[in-house]
Amino acid sequence: MGTLVCFHAHPDDESISTGGTLARASAEGHRVVVVIATNGEYGEVPEDLADGETLVDRRRAETARSAAALGVHRVAWLGYKDSGMTGWDQNSDPESFLQAPVEEAATKLADILREEHADVLTVYDWHGNYGHPDHIKVNIVGHRAAEMVGVDRVFEATMNRDHIIRMVEAAREAGALFGEDFDPNAGADDGNPLGMLESELTHAVDVSAYLTAKRESLRAHRSQITDTSFFLEMPDEAFDQSFGTEWFILKGAEPGLRPGWLFE
Repeated sequence: MGTLVCFHAHPDDESISTGGTLARASAEGHRVVVVIATNGEYGEVPEDLADGETLVDRRRAETARSAAALGVHRVAWLGYKDSGMTGWDQNSDPESFLQAPVEEAATKLADILREEHADVLTVYDWHGNYGHPDHIKVNIVGHRAAEMVGVDRVFEATMNRDHIIRMVEAAREAGALFGEDFDPNAGADDGNPLGMLESELTHAVDVSAYLTAKRESLRAHRSQITDTSFFLEMPDEAFDQSFGTEWFILKGAEPGLRPGWLFE
């Protein structure tokens, strides 16, 4: 058995990007650890915060429930501020993850990788899946931390753009309502299209047996309606088709998509 560490930018990212993988690894007896770079201060603020409760408090509690649903053994926080979306004033906050020195942030992550004797690390693809500044920084910091510690198996969690296009086309052909303006090939937050082309991927990980846990994990982040409601409102069949596979690029591997697993 080994140890999987998934490095994410914000609370709820662990559910969306790698929820099935985390649940599968835990179910198969591996140790699973989630490291979150920021506190998610700029997420949606729910109306039912208790007196003295902050959004950070709520999101940490939600993440604990998400982790329990997925079988995660440890959640670690690097403690940086959320940097907001591209162009927001928060991008320049000296306490934000975006402004954190790479060596400083990588050292914090490397310490956790050493403590956990990590065998596998996941980060995001080079443009953070959809261009969010904190996601891009996860890619940079994660790869640097892996170099520091000597973790060889580093996977970039991403979205399969071709798969998304096929799903959108199928939904529209079936008469399902779908945003007419939604185009996976259009520029996202940084001007690049969503995710990566299928031809650039290396691993298609089957997580179809763990989608109940993934949905429970998403449901735990109930304060973040915009992030989670779209997924939770999907019919079971559509959810299974959309999220029964999670997509990765193994660092150093030749492109060529194939069924696989992070511990193979």
